[in-house]
Amino acid sequence: MKYRTPLAAGAAAVVAGAIAFTAPAGAAPVNIPAQDRAAQLRAASAADQLIAGQPDLFHRSDSDVMTRQSVIESMDLHYVAYERSHRGLPVVGGDFVVVTDRDANVLSTQVAQQRALAVSDITPAISASAATRVARAQVAKVDATSVPELKIVATGAGRTAYEVVVTGAKKDEHGLAPTKLHVFVDAESGKVLKGHTYDEVTHGAGNGYYSGQVELSTTPSFKLVDPKRAGIQCGGQNGAAFTKTSDSWGNGAGTDMETACVDAMYAAAKQWDMLKEWLDRDGANGQGRSYPMRVGLQQVNAFFNGSFTNFGHSSDKKRQVISMDVVAHEQGHGIFATTPGGSGGGNEAGGLNESTGDIFGALTEFYANNAKDKPDYEVGELVNLAGKGAIRYMYEPSKVGDPNCMWTGSAPEVHAGAGPQNHWFYLLAEGSNPTNGQPKSPTCNNSTVTGIGIEKAGKIFMATLNRKTSGWTHVKARNASIESAKQIFPGGQECKTVAAAWDAVSVKGSSC
Repeated sequence: MKYRTPLAAGAAAVVAGAIAFTAPAGAAPVNIPAQDRAAQLRAASAADQLIAGQPDLFHRSDSDVMTRQSVIESMDLHYVAYERSHRGLPVVGGDFVVVTDRDANVLSTQVAQQRALAVSDITPAISASAATRVARAQVAKVDATSVPELKIVATGAGRTAYEVVVTGAKKDEHGLAPTKLHVFVDAESGKVLKGHTYDEVTHGAGNGYYSGQVELSTTPSFKLVDPKRAGIQCGGQNGAAFTKTSDSWGNGAGTDMETACVDAMYAAAKQWDMLKEWLDRDGANGQGRSYPMRVGLQQVNAFFNGSFTNFGHSSDKKRQVISMDVVAHEQGHGIFATTPGGSGGGNEAGGLNESTGDIFGALTEFYANNAKDKPDYEVGELVNLAGKGAIRYMYEPSKVGDPNCMWTGSAPEVHAGAGPQNHWFYLLAEGSNPTNGQPKSPTCNNSTVTGIGIEKAGKIFMATLNRKTSGWTHVKARNASIESAKQIFPGGQECKTVAAAWDAVSVKGSSC
């Protein structure tokens, strides 16, 4: 995938009344073929014109400014992503995406906001220091807090709130776990805005040990840094890549840190190649980079913190939590975070984020097709984190007590909340009664679904993420995936299968 931001003069700024569309400041794109650049400029111009001509489609008020963030080019479609400000303040949940074809014809839009904003007074009733105290109280151990930033949250007509990022540790079932918590404190009441707070640290399952004898791409100075795939490196808890005097790494033992890094480097490289060859995406962040990895975390855990991925050990301390699907899962959180709309807040969006990691884990396993880690739709089965086998089963989430079907009422804990979308993806890829040796999968409506194959399913899922907005929900994901299937596979059966798979996990919405 080609991910370009910003675009330079020509389509960089369009003014329509009180509304300005401006590309963010930054370096001009580098080494973009003239044909690709021209196509991106046309897509951006078409999106700008749509916003100017049909403001109601985007719930635009006279006090809004729309800022173009990026133009993503993937599978012959362009995704033009925007953020908005209102009365000079950034709007949380004001983002949207305009999708065009290569000829700059607008195909569809995804808009996070539900109505026009009308905030009469943006003067906060509480101080920034008071907001910081409230935010700090949400974390068990505080290491640092950011400077509070006043924003507008797109709830109803809009509410002013301070965003405070608290870095430290929070309590979980294993004790204290790292956190980088984004807390939104209502600037009027001083209370935490429910449903908007989110953690930038996303936790996974809590010669290579898992992958066997594999080839690694390392630097000539014998350092565990991949020279072909920017950002991929592995080392200990200080963040430095491991080095040695030869290019032979690991002894194959489950407790050896070099061995853990062999597994990590191999998995991250396979995911990178899968993203490029199957999904037209350039690295985990879409801009030619993935994330460095650390091993030796003294926790029954693995996590992504927005900058790097970190991996601990199984509960019996005999294995590192670094099988291929776990590595790809954690790197997958970086994909979710760097597609439009970011990571978002609330347990439903969190569940979709966790499911995204699981889906990229499965995609990577099937692409790699490693004999020692055979591709499947079980999560962390080789790690055996707590001595009970896999931590999630995509074909039947209820095997570990997670929901197979879309729930009613409050969303469950985020890992359990991965169930419905994991189940949908399995049905889309493999169907309810596969004939290729994959397990049968129950449906919530007793229907029969015939899968389209994991590569096609992955293409549709990636295109769905390219339309993601903040406040992501299963219904929004369904609607976006329907559009994706229609536009990537026009006139094919794929769209009907997407809809049938969502119906089979009780997620209702648009149809083909």
